[in-house]
Amino acid sequence: MRTRLSVLGAVAFCIAATTSASAEAASLSAAFSQESVWSSGYGGKYTITNTGTSESTGWTVEFDLPAGSSVSSSWSSVLTRSGQHYKFTNASYNGRIAPGGTASFGFNVAGSGLPTGCTVNGAPCSGGGPAPDTQVPTTPGGLAATGVTTGSISLSWNASTDNVGVTDYQVLNGTTVVATATTTSATVTGLAAGTTYTFTVRARDAAGNTSAASAPATATTSTPNGSTVDVSTAAQLQAALANAVPGQTIRLAAGVYRGAFAATRPGTASAPITLTGPADAVLVNDGPSGNAPSCPTPTPGWDPGYGLWLHDAPHWNLTGFTVRESKKGIVADNSHHTTISGVSVHHVDEEAVHFRRSSADSVIRDSTITDTGLVQPGYGEGVYIGSAGSNWACHGNSGGVDRSDRVQVLGNRIGPNVAAEPIDVKEGTSDGVIRGNTFDGRGISGQNSADSWVDVKGMRYLVEDNTGAFTSPGTFANGYETHNPSTTPSSPNGCGNVWRGNRSDLGGVGQYAIRITSTSKCSGLPNVVHASNTVTRATVGLTNIPVTP
Repeated sequence: MRTRLSVLGAVAFCIAATTSASAEAASLSAAFSQESVWSSGYGGKYTITNTGTSESTGWTVEFDLPAGSSVSSSWSSVLTRSGQHYKFTNASYNGRIAPGGTASFGFNVAGSGLPTGCTVNGAPCSGGGPAPDTQVPTTPGGLAATGVTTGSISLSWNASTDNVGVTDYQVLNGTTVVATATTTSATVTGLAAGTTYTFTVRARDAAGNTSAASAPATATTSTPNGSTVDVSTAAQLQAALANAVPGQTIRLAAGVYRGAFAATRPGTASAPITLTGPADAVLVNDGPSGNAPSCPTPTPGWDPGYGLWLHDAPHWNLTGFTVRESKKGIVADNSHHTTISGVSVHHVDEEAVHFRRSSADSVIRDSTITDTGLVQPGYGEGVYIGSAGSNWACHGNSGGVDRSDRVQVLGNRIGPNVAAEPIDVKEGTSDGVIRGNTFDGRGISGQNSADSWVDVKGMRYLVEDNTGAFTSPGTFANGYETHNPSTTPSSPNGCGNVWRGNRSDLGGVGQYAIRITSTSKCSGLPNVVHASNTVTRATVGLTNIPVTP
């Protein structure tokens, strides 16, 4: 079994200038770095920089490897080999480098030997080049809460300094990043009412260097101005849901609640409705039953079998309780600003949590999901954001599109035995955040393309600081994937997404930690994979596209 070694920080540079009779010639340098290392090899990368004053028309990088080491795969270049000598020429799309610009190509090596005798366009390497930025920013100071609501806490802090420049700040609750900001203030949303939270903040620079965490700041969200309804039976819960008013808290006693539970009364931004209970308050729906309408909507005599259904019910907070033994776990339809915190969903026939029919600006955090897809393995997602384009006729209500945008999935534990993707991001959705989650891929089925932890068909998602692992049994292809389905109306589905700081163990089965399925469809809004992502036990490597520092 391959075991991951520490990523080498040493970088070897080879610099050469192209010859030209003109003082306006392009001048190219090539810098080698090891992106990841494992017991039988490593992933390498060359970054080519044009330090001249005119655009390059092409490039060739050549080097030798010692006996016992060989290039096993490469990307973003054309490779030819003669014995232990390797020659990489530019691909069709990355040969022209503007002054000050860069291009890169990557490769995997079987063996531990490093390149020697590097040349760029025929000129030998001679050392030099810019040193990598390894200095961390200073620690932010003065963190303090500046305001609270029933579901949010606002924070401010003093600026950090850095030898190059601070790019952003991360706000943490424990070890989970709950907000990012480019200024010295942020608001953490999706919190439970009347609950105390402790935060720290840290600074980052463009190279990914991260400061130490600040001194902590503690604050408590406010309590809604409303009544509390205590329930201990299924009938009492159904009555409380039917009569809920803004600002009210419905409090579950421990016990098992069997029945159909639907919330159709909206809360408000200033007075959300809260359903809360301990982990041993368990909602179970033995349905479905009755005659279903053509599209899911509360209908007399019909039970869809959902453990908890929010329908036209925005501004609800769901905290603490458990849903199990239902067709679906929690479904939010046209219920924007839904916050799910500290819940457990397990042993459900299909998906565990579904934000559907434009349930935008919602959050699921600090929750646990296991054992889904018990009846139809390809339909057992952990968290399902939006709807497939083929279902927009039912679930689209914003110009025909299911715009479940800006959904945040934060600090959850998803798996094992989630038979489909732990997180499935559907086409037409945008601008969500998937951060600080832990994925256990055991039991993923491979059916209906369920072969990765996260499948992103939406746009401009930030996928950051997640940890994923895969071990048998299961069918696994890649850690994270994008896909680009066509829709009407059209949108750049699967484009503009960013991966940063994710840790992936592919179990010796998965090919790439991050697999980008199409670059040509995203030329105007490319996906970005940062060098801060790491991978172990991959059969191919970190990603199939050039890595961004």
